[in-house]
Amino acid sequence: MRLQFTGLGTALITPFTRSGALDEAAVTRLATRQVDAGVHFVVPCGTTGEAPTMTEAERTRVVELVAAAVDGRAMVLAGAGGYDTREVIRAVAQCEHAGAHGILSVAPYYNRPTQEGLFQHYKAIAESTALPIILYNVPGRTGCNIEPATVARLAGIPNIVGVKEASGSMTQIVDVCRRVPSDFLVLSGDDALGLPMMAIGGQGIISVVSNEVPSEMTQLVEAAERGDFAAARRWHQALVPLMQVNFVEANPIPVKAAMAAMGLCEEVYRLPMVPPSDAARQQVVAVLRELGLSAAVEARA
Repeated sequence: MRLQFTGLGTALITPFTRSGALDEAAVTRLATRQVDAGVHFVVPCGTTGEAPTMTEAERTRVVELVAAAVDGRAMVLAGAGGYDTREVIRAVAQCEHAGAHGILSVAPYYNRPTQEGLFQHYKAIAESTALPIILYNVPGRTGCNIEPATVARLAGIPNIVGVKEASGSMTQIVDVCRRVPSDFLVLSGDDALGLPMMAIGGQGIISVVSNEVPSEMTQLVEAAERGDFAAARRWHQALVPLMQVNFVEANPIPVKAAMAAMGLCEEVYRLPMVPPSDAARQQVVAVLRELGLSAAVEARA
């Protein structure tokens, strides 16, 4: 077992029951499915996990369930972020108590801090815990970009060990890789850019598409890790349609629709997330059929 957050991590969806409650049994099944497929770490309570519409108690419970399900076979990188540093520190403590091995903390959103504010925010979080912290830069959602110079500065804090980069800018990602120490993790937060990022020095992917195809994504990432980029490219090209359709509407709407079509969870969202439009659903189902994932789809049609 790896004792670090390299390779493939799955940004796990959060299943709900038809009544809208947390589906604890399904959380356990989905987490177990991931580690059975060889995924190296599991990431509950992030964007894909609909964390913004979950209560504090629900988020803690999901981390507990995932930690119990993986049972030492994989690492648990729990999402804990927000725009109030004090609240994030409290959430981090709860994740640690629930069994997380590390924290993925999204940049503060809405209040748009300066680069100095970002540094002080993450410094305070890191000083509050012994857990390793991975920064999460996704400016398209947060309205706030963690600039490469700030990432490099934060890399000097001992338990800030990496960044999940989802800026969409390869120029920025190259700059980050150039500035940080060689043991500082640079992980892709974008499935479609994951292989290119690994080719220029990234150490892995925090993936949405591995919810649907954990074994295939594990093979892609492990091929890239051993330098077999021909095999990695074949997997990447095969999975690109699914990577793309997962974002035909806001994440996690399409991936949850796909998982439900495959019989892996109920298709239940919490407002303001709603089911996909008919057009988007047709695209999701078409890609599932194209990739040979249609047996469950046909059975449920």
